[in-house]
Amino acid sequence: MITVFLNKADFEYDIHSLVKAFFAVQEVKVFAEWEKIHSLELQVAPLFRLEIFYHSKEQGQKDRIEIILQNPLTEGGRAGEVSVRRETDADFTDRKETKNRLKRCLYQILSEYTGKKLPWGTLTGIRPVKISMSMLEEGRQESEIKDYMKNTYLASEQKAELSIEIAKREMELLNRMDYRDGYSLYVGIPFCPSICSYCSFSSSPIALWRDKVESFLDALERELDFTAQIYSGRKLSTLYIGGGTPTTLTPSQLERLLCKIENTLDFTHLAEYTVEAGRPDSITKDKLSVLKNHKVSRISINPQTMKQETLNIIGRRHTREQIIEAFWLARELGFDNINMDLILGLPGEGIEDVEHTMEAVFALSPDSLTIHSLAMKRAAKFQMFPEEYQKFSMTSSWEIVDLTARYAREMGLLPYYLYRQKNMAGNFENVGYAAPGKEGLYNILMMEEKQSIVACGAGSVSKRVYHDGRIARCENVKDVASYIERIEEMIERKRKLFEE
Repeated sequence: MITVFLNKADFEYDIHSLVKAFFAVQEVKVFAEWEKIHSLELQVAPLFRLEIFYHSKEQGQKDRIEIILQNPLTEGGRAGEVSVRRETDADFTDRKETKNRLKRCLYQILSEYTGKKLPWGTLTGIRPVKISMSMLEEGRQESEIKDYMKNTYLASEQKAELSIEIAKREMELLNRMDYRDGYSLYVGIPFCPSICSYCSFSSSPIALWRDKVESFLDALERELDFTAQIYSGRKLSTLYIGGGTPTTLTPSQLERLLCKIENTLDFTHLAEYTVEAGRPDSITKDKLSVLKNHKVSRISINPQTMKQETLNIIGRRHTREQIIEAFWLARELGFDNINMDLILGLPGEGIEDVEHTMEAVFALSPDSLTIHSLAMKRAAKFQMFPEEYQKFSMTSSWEIVDLTARYAREMGLLPYYLYRQKNMAGNFENVGYAAPGKEGLYNILMMEEKQSIVACGAGSVSKRVYHDGRIARCENVKDVASYIERIEEMIERKRKLFEE
């Protein structure tokens, strides 16, 4: 555990995120109440304590922030010696600049303490490419953007260059679309063959819900009808059916769903139609035939790893051979835009295991590849039952990330979108690579928040992007039974979001 005491409640989230970036496996507690900090430390001696003081102007001095790193408590609850004390000037009337100065000062202390540098420096948000894109849109030079990323956020040169490369590619793709007058639709199918140990998504084993799937589709159809109503005058740009695993539905259920979508919405301007087939153990020829007959243009077949031992550990009940069979079956049926997802930092996997996976994927030659760094989500089994996985190392490294990037480029796949999550292995990122013309447009529109997303299905999140840049969201309940019972409430939430 690491404790952080603030003399005033402010920037708690940013402080917590940055400390977790250095100490992913440590519990971090941030409070402005000394009593809470003291009580926690009496129960569990922390690795160290941080004390952060916001000093307002006094006697003609500037605003300033003082950060102290204090050694662990001694027996009896006495504080240890001060290890580091550092200050930075601030201007509390400028919150953005104050936050950046605070995080730079804290980063330098933690970097010295650990001997580590983070790939993205102080950046803890999920959309670093937005910074580069906004500056490119302002007409800034690449050298200026790179200097800004390095000086303001202490980002590495490699990551600054990657963010600029992806921003340029995204802008080129967006300029080909009339996305400003359109919207995208996400349809979430919250069922999976089984739940993977790293997963925190709103999904449930299909075996528990087979007798409720038709009722779920009834409710989903009502939500789709409402979507067609509120956006009858807007162009549908992209359609993404995800989950969960959509192909846990039977062929007839898939047929029902796709027919409903096509009969309800206008596909005239549809630029991309994606279905995330996902788990190889849910894929059959009949299901892929349904997708092909409905002109689905892009699918995902996601191995996560090609090491059978790891597949067993993480709860994916399929074999390496099933991954390969599902991929070639899709190719035989004519799918020419297949994405594959991989995860770095899975239990016990080192660079040799990742290289083995990349060799196997190279032999398949998918049209796009998404490389994820494992994110330790609170709701995932890894976190809920940590004792089961403590014997495994779960981390990533520069060498592993560079290895996957090199393989992707050797396959002719270029980076086209990027996002980050909290508590990621090695503090890296998720990157989508694609052959030219095979990029996932929905991914760009969603991640860069360039377009409103109407999301239907249990656990999905709709997002409205206003013309002035404001963004508002509404969520559907995650529980399948609650979604079915409360579908009118879910529709009303959308009405308030999109009709105001």
